[in-house]
Amino acid sequence: VQLVASGGGLVQPGGSLRLSCAASGSILDYFTICWFRQAPGKEREGVSCINRGDGSTYYADTVKGRFTISRDNAKNTVYLHMNSLKPEDTAVYYCAAGFIASLDGAYFSSWGQGTQVTVSS
Repeated sequence: VQLVASGGGLVQPGGSLRLSCAASGSILDYFTICWFRQAPGKEREGVSCINRGDGSTYYADTVKGRFTISRDNAKNTVYLHMNSLKPEDTAVYYCAAGFIASLDGAYFSSWGQGTQVTVSS
């Protein structure tokens, strides 16, 4: 499974960004896709997952109500819509493919390359 993450950038606090995770082939019915992030000097943190099959979604408490994960099976792409961004959301964001919806990255073996999100005025 190959994943390509994109859409990061510099945004002011309170702003919005949409990250994309493009998958190779029609895999979204068979793989759960999750987003993780890692800030400098901090451990990797699970952000959100969208389950294979029923498309149920999961969020970390730190982003619940601000971030929304969605998928477009026709485009083999999962999106992370990020609103009301805060400086503490600054991190490299990675998407990963696996078989369970977990915010623990140890369950995932296929990772995208990461995209930088910087929230700063």
